[in-house]
Amino acid sequence: MTDAIYVYITCKNIKEARKIAGYCVTERIAACANILPQMESVYWWNDAIQSEHEVVLILKTLSKHFEKLEKAVKSLHSYESPCICALPVSHGTQPYLDWIANQTA
Repeated sequence: MTDAIYVYITCKNIKEARKIAGYCVTERIAACANILPQMESVYWWNDAIQSEHEVVLILKTLSKHFEKLEKAVKSLHSYESPCICALPVSHGTQPYLDWIANQTA
């Protein structure tokens, strides 16, 4: 088992994803950010089904940084209730996991 997590975030556009990614990596609360530029979300909001194009942002970090990362994302994000979900990394190569730990030290 490892302390590494991937934090899955949806953003309204690429500009917002880049802003959040840049801040989190600069502040070393994330070692790396992956931006997947387009996906479509279908969901309930305000009693109606919505369909929107969004951007996926995945931040790679350690679980001990989640609260600080969550606070930062909420302050930079435009959504009223942004998706910020941590997924545990159950296995990984040790050099890669060490790299995440070193970059967020």
